[in-house]
Amino acid sequence: MDDRSGSRMTALALGALGVVFGDIGTSPLYAVRECFHGLHAVALSEANVLGVLSLIFWSLLIVVGVKYVTFILRADNHGEGGIFALLALLPSRGSPGDDLGPKVRAAIVLAAVFGSALLYGDGIITPAVSVLSAVEGLSVATTALEPAVLPITCLILLGLFLIQKHGTGRIGSLFGPVMILWFLTLAVLGATHILQAPRIIDALNPLHAARFFRANGLHGMVVLGSVVLCITGGEALYADMGHFGRRAIRLSWNGLVLPALLLNYFGQGALLLNNPAAASNPFFALAPAALLYPLVALATAATIIASQAMISGAFSLTQQAIQLGYCPRMRIVHTSGQERGQVYIPVVNYALMLGCLGLVLFFQESSRLAGAYGIAVTATMAITTVSYFLVITRTWRWSLAKAGILTGLFLAFDAAYLGANLLKLADGGWITIAIALGVSLLMSTWKRGRAEMAAKFLTSRLPIEIFIGDVGTFKPHRVPGTAVFMTLNDHGTPVTLLHHFKHNKALHETVLLLTIRSANAPTVPEPERVEVTPLDHGFYRIIARYGFMETPHVPEVLRLARERGVSADPAVTTFFLGHETILPSGPARMREWRKRLFAFMSRNAGRPTTFFGIPPSRTVELGSMVEL
Repeated sequence: MDDRSGSRMTALALGALGVVFGDIGTSPLYAVRECFHGLHAVALSEANVLGVLSLIFWSLLIVVGVKYVTFILRADNHGEGGIFALLALLPSRGSPGDDLGPKVRAAIVLAAVFGSALLYGDGIITPAVSVLSAVEGLSVATTALEPAVLPITCLILLGLFLIQKHGTGRIGSLFGPVMILWFLTLAVLGATHILQAPRIIDALNPLHAARFFRANGLHGMVVLGSVVLCITGGEALYADMGHFGRRAIRLSWNGLVLPALLLNYFGQGALLLNNPAAASNPFFALAPAALLYPLVALATAATIIASQAMISGAFSLTQQAIQLGYCPRMRIVHTSGQERGQVYIPVVNYALMLGCLGLVLFFQESSRLAGAYGIAVTATMAITTVSYFLVITRTWRWSLAKAGILTGLFLAFDAAYLGANLLKLADGGWITIAIALGVSLLMSTWKRGRAEMAAKFLTSRLPIEIFIGDVGTFKPHRVPGTAVFMTLNDHGTPVTLLHHFKHNKALHETVLLLTIRSANAPTVPEPERVEVTPLDHGFYRIIARYGFMETPHVPEVLRLARERGVSADPAVTTFFLGHETILPSGPARMREWRKRLFAFMSRNAGRPTTFFGIPPSRTVELGSMVEL
């Protein structure tokens, strides 16, 4: 590796510390505490401390180190990761390698939608529990500051969401250095206490984990639901792979993150062996009294960075859902002219803000809020494991025995964690499930409604060959300029074109029938983006493809079309868009309430001119009523 590539890898690894490892890096604030002082705490004894630390060690090693860092990161889709990118690796319907039945494929899609919806729940809970846990360190310093914990937490969260519209480019450069200081602090604090009780190293022996379950029975499974807090953020390693690459993520994990986390967790365990009274907040008890306030400030900065990563992830996930047809159009603001992935979605931002503030005010303590944490993470991990099994057997053609042994090990851990967290449903876990079910309902309703509309338009469309043939026969008046008719389907004559010709009795000299499709990949290279098919009498069929991590931009499509010989001068181009009013009284195969829900979502979808980057002053909208 030369100096240039080496310095670039170092820079990527530095950036990954803040974005990828922010969530898992702040878990020491509450993971051990919840095992011995939370709602489902186990008795504090040496055997239980060694058992819990053994569970934490093997969870980090197997779930994060082996499953994600070693294996899942290999399943990249043109360099991108995440649940949608993973499913896009499966053979497409009707392709030579496709042996998935329609029911299996539908179940996979439903699981992916539910998994993505769970991440929204995670995006609401993570900032709330992380920032609240950090600010609660003030009450460790002095009980006089306890009444200020809640207001300070709300102010920090409010400020965090209000600055999102300015983008993360300016403060993003500070994430890496702050997180280096954070992880080094974790390591030093933990190592200091390990030296005072070196017998905590015995927790490396997995027999302590087995003895823990044998001694505590069902209560041990409940505590496992708190242990899983140490691996929250594991899914981010895969989801953010496209920003940093697998090599940088592996370098950060093996070189700094894993050693620092283990030293801190084992340091907290050593502290509890020597001072059981520190169980109420073992993380902050690691620090000398003189360093407590600086540690609270550093922990708050680290949790803000972790929260920023989750918020940015929610924006990215929404952008992908819009492109894949699971979400209505929303206003997407690109906050950077250089980085494609830096986007801001106001509707999502304020929904997350209200959700976070509501959770903080409702639960008021991070220990109570931790009961709602974990279900989203573990369920998503299980869905990722099943999806990975399908990819390695259907796409990579691994043998069932080889794939089954590997994913069986992963699924055993996932199922144990998920089962343990389901025991916390009554203590707040229901919130995550409710959020996921609500988002899944909205996503599936929008997808189904758009499919029904597309099918209805397709069956009633006039073949474009007949329309163009009539144009050649009757020779209607042609006016100078270019008309762009956007259409969902690349077959037949757009309804907007028929309405326009019916009322105006004239056509432009150049008529472009534009269809924008979502590709089965994160991005589409510019040379492959536009396909132009010349038709007769000045008509052209244009199909533009965008990846599910890109936002369509019609002016860019027209520029590429001009490079292919199409007359599309922006100064004399008019855009014709359809504006459908949904009437839920038709024969579509949807329940009445879902039709009404789809109609409501359609009415409140973002303006197509804003979403597609079309000049509003050159746009004509033609309304129509559609019965579903």
